[in-house]
Amino acid sequence: MTYIKSIITIFFTALITFSLILPASSATRVYNAQTNKWETPSERTTSSRRSSSIKKEIVTYETKQRPGTIIVETSERRLYLVLENGKALKYGVGVGREGFTWSGTNRVTRKAEWPGWTPPAAMRKRQPELPAYMPGGLKNPLGARAIYIGSTLYRLHGTIEDWSIGQAVSSGCIRLTNDDVTDLYSRVKIGAKVIVRR
Repeated sequence: MTYIKSIITIFFTALITFSLILPASSATRVYNAQTNKWETPSERTTSSRRSSSIKKEIVTYETKQRPGTIIVETSERRLYLVLENGKALKYGVGVGREGFTWSGTNRVTRKAEWPGWTPPAAMRKRQPELPAYMPGGLKNPLGARAIYIGSTLYRLHGTIEDWSIGQAVSSGCIRLTNDDVTDLYSRVKIGAKVIVRR
């Protein structure tokens, strides 16, 4: 019995000591796996409200394009990865804002995990606060993966701004959530056709 009392005493002493050392604010903080940060409950509520409600799904999709082709329907703000048997994986995307939309056909020329970002000169002129280069990571606007389109400046890439999915806010690149771009990245091959329609 004395042994159990000793264990309980040690436990409560350690608990009281720990609570005195730990800042009061951290006791009410929770870990958000989506942002990889400790947040207060109010921050957690705010960040979850900003996430994309557009979920990927397999849909019926009639096309003459081969499986593995990526088709971006800018006006729908959706990306289709053509599958076999008249099906496609449909993803929600963020697209170029007014004046920054484009269309064309090209090929995937490169893929990168947690890519670094070098903002183009024209973008840095519009936004002088941008760095000349930003290494890959959780704060990088290209997100978890990038799929490069031909020799253009455009990419299919992740984003740290999930709220922008379904919106027209980019400078021409096509954004997906980090989860969706990671999934797409695993399915797409170098050389795959990319069709962007307005």
